[in-house]
Amino acid sequence: MATKVAGILGKKVGMTQLFDSKGDVRPVTVLQAGPCVVTQHKSATKDGYEAAQIGLVEFVKESRLTKPAQGHLAKNNLPPVKFMREVPLEMEAPVEGVEEKGVRVGDRVLVDMFDGERFVDIVGISKGRGFQGVVKRHHFAGGPKSHGSMFQITGSIGSSAFPSRVFKGMRMSGHMGNARVTQRNLRVLGVDKDENLLVVEGSVPGPEGGYIIITKAKKPPRERRGFAGSATVDPLKAAKRAAKKA
Repeated sequence: MATKVAGILGKKVGMTQLFDSKGDVRPVTVLQAGPCVVTQHKSATKDGYEAAQIGLVEFVKESRLTKPAQGHLAKNNLPPVKFMREVPLEMEAPVEGVEEKGVRVGDRVLVDMFDGERFVDIVGISKGRGFQGVVKRHHFAGGPKSHGSMFQITGSIGSSAFPSRVFKGMRMSGHMGNARVTQRNLRVLGVDKDENLLVVEGSVPGPEGGYIIITKAKKPPRERRGFAGSATVDPLKAAKRAAKKA
């Protein structure tokens, strides 16, 4: 069976809003998805894992790349790409009369891979907030807000008699944000193949212009009863059909 890339790289363009068929406002995020190029193919390991390294094709000077990256790309006559990540591969059902083709170095990866997909998973780096206290970082209530009190404080973090130490994992002040965040099961609302754009419902981690990784949803949600969609089951009609059969 043939294999194909199950993810793509891109950038966050920004947020806007759309109106659905009922006239309700839905917040959406516009993403630039690709074009990408396969820079390296990794063969299947003992546990069956197979992946490919892809790079986002954008205008970047070759001098802005590191020497190892320049040599890695020049070996296969690939354009200079700054953002490269590894994405998994998936098995594709064979089609009669069509020659099976695996993933090769130099193949293009475009946004049309999400045609027919309803949900995607997006990985990005959240916005950095610097060093923050417990009130902003962990939403602590703070201490008394009367005169002479410092209310944005942590309070007691441990007893002196027992255990005479601070437990690991205690929520305290520290660096907030600038972490890898995975947003799962974002609904796909539109695919623009000409402009390489992908429109998803909801927010996406990271600032505008931030790099992201878009993959097909690993565990897409099941359609709920009464939820508007092609797979909707009307409980009232289902009950009537069951009564007729009985």
